[in-house]
Amino acid sequence: QVQLVESGGGLVQPGGSLRLSCAASGLTFSWYTMNWYRQAPAKERELVASHSAGGSRNYGDSVKGRFTISRDNYKNTVYLQMNSLKPEDTAVYYCSTLVRGQDYWGQGTQVTVSS
Repeated sequence: QVQLVESGGGLVQPGGSLRLSCAASGLTFSWYTMNWYRQAPAKERELVASHSAGGSRNYGDSVKGRFTISRDNYKNTVYLQMNSLKPEDTAVYYCSTLVRGQDYWGQGTQVTVSS
């Protein structure tokens, strides 16, 4: 059974940084694209960043130049380094992957950007 567990969220001031982690189990991690999504209150879930098995990375327009996705295939972990955080980055951040046609999601980690 695929399991994804996020960590690293919290309260940070505008302009600050956080690094999120997502530990994966139950899959051959290096084979799969890993994604970070976020959902703010009363808003739809949006793709923040994705990292393919082949190494390509994609970012949502709102985070380009500020966020960096990376992965460690030995630790079965994907990271999201978030810099220059803004209040509009406040959301629950989710890790996800698609394995054999099924979507898997973590429980989410709250990121709050506020002074």
